[in-house]
Formats: sequence, C-alpha cells, structure tokens
Amino acid sequence: MGIVRESNSSVTAAATDPHRTGQGPADPAEIAELRRIAVHLAQTAAAHVRARRPEVFGDGESAQDAVQAKSSPTDPVTVVDTEAEQLIRRLLAELRPGERVLGEEGGGSLGDDSQVVWVVDPIDGTVNFMYGIPAYAVSVAAMRGGRSLAGAVADVAGGHTYSAGLGAGATRTDRGGTAITLRCNEVGTVGMALLATGFGYGATRRARQGQLIAELLPHVRDIRRIGSAALDLCMVAAGLVDAHYEHGLNTWDWAAGALIAAEAGARVVLPPAGTISKTGELVVASAPDIADELLELLDRLGVSEPIPES
Repeated sequence: MGIVRESNSSVTAAATDPHRTGQGPADPAEIAELRRIAVHLAQTAAAHVRARRPEVFGDGESAQDAVQAKSSPTDPVTVVDTEAEQLIRRLLAELRPGERVLGEEGGGSLGDDSQVVWVVDPIDGTVNFMYGIPAYAVSVAAMRGGRSLAGAVADVAGGHTYSAGLGAGATRTDRGGTAITLRCNEVGTVGMALLATGFGYGATRRARQGQLIAELLPHVRDIRRIGSAALDLCMVAAGLVDAHYEHGLNTWDWAAGALIAAEAGARVVLPPAGTISKTGELVVASAPDIADELLELLDRLGVSEPIPES
C-alpha cells in the first residue's frame, strides 16, 4: 500500500509507485520507531489540549483574549494551538535532535530528500475546539522526500488514536490501549457512499465549493462536514465514511491522515507535499471498491479542478 501523489488537476491519472525512484524501500524498524514517536507526540499534545480547553474557554473574557485571526476573520488560532505545537517541538528536540519540523503555527520546511521532517497540526478543527464540538485532533507525521513514513492522529475529545506506518497497516487505539486494525468499507457503488468534505476560509472558494456540493449530492448517499480533515481521513480508514474530498488543504492537514487511510486500503490522491492551501488543489481518499467510479464522477463534475484563492 502507499499514498498516491498527483501533480496535475486530474484525479484519475495513474498511481505513482510509493517506493519511487530515489527513495528506495523504507526500513521497517525505522518505520516502527517513527510511528511510536508520532503516537507519543500526538497523545501527549492531545492530553494538553484536553486539559487546557476548560481553562481557556470556561470564561468568556479570557476566551476572547485567547483567539486571533490568521488568513481571514473565520480562520482562527488559539493560544492552545500554539502551546500544543511548542510542546511537540520541545519533545522532538529531546527525542530526535536536529530533525526538522514543519508546523501549522511555527512554520518550517520539508528539507531535502534525505531528511526526516515532522509535520505537525497541533489542533486540526480549531473552530470545533473553540465551540466545544467534539471533533478536533492533533496530527503528527514523519515524512521524507515528500512521502509519509509514519503518522498519528489523536482524537482529543473521543480519546482514540489513529496511527499507521508505511507498509505496516493502520490501527485505532482506545483510551485503554486496545487496538483494532482499520479497513475501509466495502461499498459497491457511489450512489450508496457517504462522503465527508470541508470548506475553505475564503468567500470565493466557499461559494464554489457550495456549488459543487449541490451538483455532487444527487449522486451519493449523503455528505457530512465534520470540521477536521485529519479526522475525516481517519474516518475513511475506519469505515465511518466511505470517502473524503476537500480543496485547499495544507500538508499538515493530510500528512498523517492520508497515510492512515491508504494503509487501511483507501485510494488516496494528493498534491505534492509542500503544496499550500492557496493553490486550492484537491485531496481525495476513497474506499477502494468505489474509487474509480468516484474519481470519474469528480472529474466529470469539475470537482477535481483546483479552487485557488482569489
């Protein structure tokens, strides 16, 4: 299994080899160690986020001071996002000194093809976190050469941790430590598929996404908007939805979740690692039995085309 990477607008192009030229096969022992660390980081940060929410949002006045806008007034960052990323960076400096970090709040870069870089989203689903909607997560992935080697997504409110290693499968572990192997749903037709999606922060992109949903909805069972792309991708892996698609994700939104979905058997389509939200390219993860039909439908309706920010 491996993650499909596409550099053009068509999501129906042929899959690329996950062990592509210049990278070679991954070492299983290294994968296992990176996965262990990703799980530790995600769970430790999730515990911090869980503890801090009532402290920050239990008082209306202090909550106002804890939130700032980023790309637009509807794109928030909280003091807890920043704290959680700083915590992960401190732990990585101890556990993996000298390795790069690319974080949503603190920035960074992917480095060269020989380096491991840790890609971090300290709270994916910040709006849900602010409102107390129980769908937000900490996402941590280890990448090299634009390929995810290991990743973990900790569902903060639910207490589950999803994780995967390249070629090593995907699991969901509950609070008590019980792990189950993840496999995508067996669904025979797009007409019976439950899709998850998300919206951008800019008005122009949102308007186009709304138009596309109106065109797509008659062809599927239904559509869900959970509010966390990382959790959506894990839900594909766990069979809680049949597919996820979304325009304009950043690398930290999908670096862990896409690997988890792929290792559970999903067909995954991604822009190149390092692609930024502004270009509006499409991410797709689909249960394998409907992937060809879904990707053809997305092409036909124009969903596969990027929706750049104006």
